[in-house]
Amino acid sequence: MENTLTCLGTLARETRKPESEVMTMAFQVGVRQLWREHILGQYLRHQISRAEAIQAVGIDWVELAERQHAAMMEDLAWAMLPPNKFAVSTRLKSAQAD
Repeated sequence: MENTLTCLGTLARETRKPESEVMTMAFQVGVRQLWREHILGQYLRHQISRAEAIQAVGIDWVELAERQHAAMMEDLAWAMLPPNKFAVSTRLKSAQAD
C-alpha cells in the first residue's frame, strides 16, 4: 500500500475535501472498525450474548463472524486429524517415481 500521506492527499484531492476532513473520516472509520472487532471478539469468546452483539454491530456482521469462525474451526479440526496413511504412501511413491 502506498504511503499514508500519499493516500491522504489523493483522497482529499479526488473527493475535493480538505485533508483535515478526510483525516477525521478515516479516524471515525478506524474507531468503528476497532469497536466492531472488539464486540465480535467478545461474542465469539462468549463474553456477550448474540443479541447484544447484534444490537451493537448488526446481524450482518454477527453472521459473517459466525461463518468465518465456523470455517476456521473446520480447518483447525482437519489440521488436527492424524495423517492419512494412504495419502502419505501415495505421495512417497509419487516422489520416488520422479
